Amino acid sequence: MKIKKNIGIIGAGAMGSGIAQVASAAGCDVIIYDIDSGSLSKALQKLQKILNRQVEKGRMTDEEVIGLMGRIHPTNDLNSFVECDLIIEAIVENMDVKKQVFNNLEKIVKEDCILASNTSSLSITELGSSCITKDRFIGIHFFNPPVLMKLVEIIPSVHTSDSVFEVCRHNIEAWGKIAVKAADSPGFIVNKVARPFYSEALKIYEEGIADAATIDWAMTKLGGFRMGPFSLMDYIGHDVNYKVTTSVWESFYYDDRYKPSFSQKQLVQAGHLGRKTGKGFYDYADGSPVEEPNTDQVQGEYILNRILSMLINEAADTVSRGICNEEDVELAMKYGVNYPKGLLEWGEEIGIGHVVSLLDRLYDRYHESRYRVSPYLRDRVSVL
Repeated sequence: MKIKKNIGIIGAGAMGSGIAQVASAAGCDVIIYDIDSGSLSKALQKLQKILNRQVEKGRMTDEEVIGLMGRIHPTNDLNSFVECDLIIEAIVENMDVKKQVFNNLEKIVKEDCILASNTSSLSITELGSSCITKDRFIGIHFFNPPVLMKLVEIIPSVHTSDSVFEVCRHNIEAWGKIAVKAADSPGFIVNKVARPFYSEALKIYEEGIADAATIDWAMTKLGGFRMGPFSLMDYIGHDVNYKVTTSVWESFYYDDRYKPSFSQKQLVQAGHLGRKTGKGFYDYADGSPVEEPNTDQVQGEYILNRILSMLINEAADTVSRGICNEEDVELAMKYGVNYPKGLLEWGEEIGIGHVVSLLDRLYDRYHESRYRVSPYLRDRVSVL
C-alpha cells in the first residue's frame, strides 16, 4: 500500500502545525492553510524555533531541519490543495464551520483525495454529510501535542469505505504513530473512557471525602498516574474540560455516567480556568500549588480504587458497546492519556470480582445509574 505523500492541513493552530510537522518529518510534502496569513507566519516561526532547539540539544541536524521546513508550504488559498492525496482539517470545533470547509474542498480536490477531520468531539458521520462523496470522509484524531503523543484515533463514519480506513491507518502508522480504530460515538475512545478520572474525583471532592490535593496524591503516588485529576483539569483548562464532559453527557442522552460537575461549572462561571488564568482548583499566583495532601494510606487506597474501578468499568463498557476492541482500548489509554497500564489489564491484576463488588456497593449507597456494572465485567465474574 502506497504512502500518501501530498498532505493538506487546514488550520495553523497548535494542532494543525503539529500535524504538519509530523507529516513533514515522515517525508511528506505538506500544504498548510489558514485564512489568516499572520497566523501562518507565526506558526512557521514558532516551529522553526522549536526545531532550532532540537538542533541545539543534538536531536536533529541543521540539514534535517532545513529538509523538514522545506517540505511545509503555507497558503491562504484553498485551491492550493488541488493535488493533495489526504487533507486533515484542524480548526475550531464548530460543526457548521467545518461542514462549509469540506463543502468548499470538494469543489477543488481530486476524486480520490481523502478528507479527514481532527475533531475530538463532533460526529464524523454528521460532518461527512456535507460531502457529496461521503465514503472518502473519515476522522483522524491526533492528541495534543501531536509531535509527542503517539496515539491517533481513526474514526470511520457510517459511509466511510473500508479501503479509505485502511489507507489512513497505513499512513498514520508510517508517520510513526499508534493507530486505533474507534466507532463514531461520543468522545470516541479516550475522551469517553477518561471521563470518570475527572467526574468521580469531582464527586469525591464534592462529598467532602477528600480535598483536591489528597485526591491528586492518591492517584499519582499510589496509582502511578503522571498527573492527578485536579492538576490535570487545571492544566487542560476548565472551559475545555467542562465543555468536553458536557458534550459527551448530552450526546449520550444525559446518561448519569457522564454527568458534569457543579463545582467545575462554577469555576468556569467565575473565570477560574486553571493555570492559564492563575487559578482553578489550585492557586498559581506564586507558581506551583503548595497545598498539603492528607497522606492517610487507607483513605488514599479508597480514593484510588473508587476512581480506578470506574475507569475499568468505562473501558469495559466501551468494548461492550462495540466502540473498539480490547486491544485498542488498552493502547488508547496508555498512549492517548499516558495511563500507567491498560485498564482491562489493571482490572485483571486487582481482580474483576473486586471491581464489580466495589461498584455494586457504590450503587447500593447512592442508587445512581453511573455505578451500573458493564455486562462485559459482570460476564467475566460469572466465567471466573
